[in-house]
Amino acid sequence: MSYSLTDTPGSSAYIDRAFVTYSNNAKQELLNVKHATLEQFGAVSEQTVIEMAAGACKAANADIGIAISGIAGPGGATEGKPVGLVWFGLQINGKHWTFEQVFNGDRAQVRLQAIVFSLKNIIEKIK
Repeated sequence: MSYSLTDTPGSSAYIDRAFVTYSNNAKQELLNVKHATLEQFGAVSEQTVIEMAAGACKAANADIGIAISGIAGPGGATEGKPVGLVWFGLQINGKHWTFEQVFNGDRAQVRLQAIVFSLKNIIEKIK
């Protein structure tokens, strides 16, 4: 996601930082996701992306925070959480939105679809 936001020259005018929090430990340390949230709901959940987006805003002193957590595959699926499941969290000026999608395709296709979906929703909410 951060690559797509910073691919345009001059993007430093609107992007200050990004966090790649692949592990649960990183989510807790960098974005203040609660251990109890991860234990109860898992990393790929609505509750977790809400805390991730809020934590990103706080850590970056930003108005907008975006969180994406999913199972891009080929492995990683669990009961009720298939490959392709992605949760999105968006916070703008303290207001939260979440979205859940299940995308088809291989790992690269799931990741690309997640980026496109999140950018479309961010643009819609900012307007």
